[in-house]
This record gives sequence, C-alpha cells and structure tokens, in this order.
Amino acid sequence: MPVHLVEGDLLDQPVDAIVNAWNRNIIPWWLLLPQGVSGAIKRRGGTAPFRELARVGPMPLGSAVVTGPGRLPFQGIIHVAGINMLWRASERSIQDSVRNALERAGEHAFRSVAFPIIGTGSGSFNEDRALELMREALADAPAFDVRVVRFRR
Repeated sequence: MPVHLVEGDLLDQPVDAIVNAWNRNIIPWWLLLPQGVSGAIKRRGGTAPFRELARVGPMPLGSAVVTGPGRLPFQGIIHVAGINMLWRASERSIQDSVRNALERAGEHAFRSVAFPIIGTGSGSFNEDRALELMREALADAPAFDVRVVRFRR
C-alpha cells in the first residue's frame, strides 16, 4: 500500500480519521498540559474526545482506541499509546501503535487515515528512524489511503 508523506498540519488533512499519539491514559487528561497533536485537538476540537478516552481507562503500550472527533471534521480520532510511563517511545511502541491504529481503522470502516510521526514529540524518538519504523509497519496495511504528516507550521 502506498504511504504518502506530506508536510503540514495533521488536523487539516482530508481524511476519515486522524491518529493522536497519546500517553497510556493513566494520568487523567485534565491534569496534563496537552502538547503537539493532543494540544491541537483540544484547542480546535474541544475536550469531548479526551473525556471519551478517559472512560477507556489505562491503555497497554502500543494499543489504540477510537473516539469521536469532537468539533473536528473527521469521522473519528484513533488514539495510540505510543509512549511509556517515562514519556519515551521505543521501536516496538511505534510499530505496535501503527498496527493497532490500522486495525481500529479497519474495524470502523475508515478509508483514509493520517498519522503524525509517532514518538517524536514528547516521546523524544529520532524522527527519521520513527518514519522508517512506521513505513515498515504500514507495508502490509489494508488498501486504504494512509498519510504520514510531518508537522510544519
């Protein structure tokens, strides 16, 4: 399946769903100062996705959960637990996050998904290596449109 690498804002992509690289959902969302994608979702989409996510409870590292989009124009948001309790991403957490996000996308019949480069924000992972790991995990993905968005203002 072709993966499109684009530069821009994840929240401006013309897709059915976006992926939010989240923590493991152990610390209540309202205690965190959302940064990166999560901060943008909260500012533009409201708190509804995070309140919905809070009801899920703790997420295993690399897992994925779908919530509504709040005020954003998507069909859903796929939240992945891409960083561990020390706020670090690993090769495995990145690849598991991608695979599980694709599974959730298939279950919800999303035809197009946009990913940030998982693990490179709060997770402090090298961007080039994270992108390489994501491409590997996306290689066997179902046939739908996948974008990986490199954030540029």
